[in-house]
Amino acid sequence: MAIKGKEVIEEMSLILSGKSFDAVFPSLVFVLINGFYGLNTAIFSSVGVALLFCIIRLLSKQPFYYATGGLLGGLIASGFAYFAGNASNYFIPKIISSAFVFLLSFTSLLMGKPLAAWASHLTRGWDLKWYWRKDVKPAYREVTWIWTIFFLIRLVLQISLFLSGNIIGLIWLNTLLGFPVSIIGLVPSYIYGSWRLHKLKGPSVEEYLEGIEAPWKGQTRGF
Repeated sequence: MAIKGKEVIEEMSLILSGKSFDAVFPSLVFVLINGFYGLNTAIFSSVGVALLFCIIRLLSKQPFYYATGGLLGGLIASGFAYFAGNASNYFIPKIISSAFVFLLSFTSLLMGKPLAAWASHLTRGWDLKWYWRKDVKPAYREVTWIWTIFFLIRLVLQISLFLSGNIIGLIWLNTLLGFPVSIIGLVPSYIYGSWRLHKLKGPSVEEYLEGIEAPWKGQTRGF
């Protein structure tokens, strides 16, 4: 089944709604300012930038989910760095977050309820029972394995850079492999999942809900 580029972009927009730059830029400010003016100035600058983004989005009535996330994350991260007096500690919350997501993804596989299925259900609102069919679930299980490996690699790299005190490496890693950029990086898993779902020859969500018997057309849009 061919997956069109336009379709991929439209599907990703369901997840990447908002100003993702708002969540990434405060961390960049922290690293740059810390290198020139020290830890305290870096903390105030990054939190100030995050707060400014929130105010701008709010006044312009634009989505401010990522701006709020950037502010809250920045406050927590700054607390770790300030009380420890170590700029590297700014990234401890991100490491904890990576560990949590990895464990969540791996645990979902052990329980037979893959994370990719839950993510799709929460995003699209499709009937949850449909995901657990034997001619549907394998696609979501395999995609969850891809996610789990990705999350594990990110976690290992984060811990390695943190222990070595490589702040520049941490900021680049969290920018390139962090949310929401990681979602874009996982586009291949969406393409694979859609292809695999088609190969399983199970019913589409609509066919399942309407009780249509095989042979089915299958899910032709979305994953």
